[in-house]
Amino acid sequence: MDRAHRRSTHGRVPRRGPAVLAAMVVVTACLVAAVAHACTRAVYLGPEAQIVTGRSMDWQEDMRTNLWLFPRGMKRDGGLGRGSLEWISQYGSVVASVYEGATADGMNEKGLVANILYLAESEYPAADDPRPVVSVCAWTQYALDRFASVEEAVAELRKEAFRVVPVMTPNGRPGMVHLSLSDATGDSAIVEYVGGKAVIHHGRQYQVMTNSPLFEQQIALDRYWREIGGTVMLPGTNRAADRFARASFYINACRQSSDPREAVADVFSVMRNVGVPRGITTPDKPNISSTIWRTVADQKQRVYYFESTFSPSVVWVKFADLDFGPSSGVRKLQLDGEPDRAGNQTGGFRPAEPFQFLRPR
Repeated sequence: MDRAHRRSTHGRVPRRGPAVLAAMVVVTACLVAAVAHACTRAVYLGPEAQIVTGRSMDWQEDMRTNLWLFPRGMKRDGGLGRGSLEWISQYGSVVASVYEGATADGMNEKGLVANILYLAESEYPAADDPRPVVSVCAWTQYALDRFASVEEAVAELRKEAFRVVPVMTPNGRPGMVHLSLSDATGDSAIVEYVGGKAVIHHGRQYQVMTNSPLFEQQIALDRYWREIGGTVMLPGTNRAADRFARASFYINACRQSSDPREAVADVFSVMRNVGVPRGITTPDKPNISSTIWRTVADQKQRVYYFESTFSPSVVWVKFADLDFGPSSGVRKLQLDGEPDRAGNQTGGFRPAEPFQFLRPR
């Protein structure tokens, strides 16, 4: 990036190799393609194992999000009735729900973070596939319940022992998503369904994920913008490809700190940079939506932060002060309709019946 920057200051255009030229074709294609609902995820790899994952949730309406605490030892299934995959939760977790029918985001007690983001290009297995089924609404929860690390999760997911089934959201949009995972070591994985098969990108280098296009093309886009250099120019629209470029540059260019307060603040600053302001819409791209909330997960200290864009304040919960034991029960932190909640809300969880995962209509 420094070499590209020096050339730009002398009025010369950086050289573009075959990989960069190929990426330019992808950039052009993305500018004319339909863009899906916008979300962004980025992993901060700080010194002294200070790992923090941030994500934004962009959607066209309020999703009535609350935080939930799920203990170890819960009997679970894929949420689709007969034929659903069944499991027992090995790890407790704190999650952000959407529509009280899906786990969209969360962290478990081992520091594994899982997020689902919209991906219109998803192609799931055929409906007559005989494998056990898991709703896309339960996919994130399955990962948080079962795995302590990305490596464990990837080893199991590569077996494709079950198939993921999409659902319709309450507002009538198809629930087409891909899954991102990160753990307390900084390892990452991106899981997408392409042609009915699970495609997994596994490695510490996969720090950023947005929406369209497929992740392989996002990697090409990232190479293009790295060649130009983030201090020279970065794309500024609310398109997924542009948010990917900004998040990829800023998550590494921002201050890298082992201090958890600084690291969390740094990640919030990056996620706010790639957010879509409230009320912003793109007339010819109706699927581009405003950011409605953000989460930041400190995977070293085990603190989970939540910020609603409708609220002036951030709330957080500290895992060290939570009981995830099998007999502790499911608990809920009410955020929907409570915009004045602020600060440490670890003690705010109350007993509740677990929500039911959305089913196909």
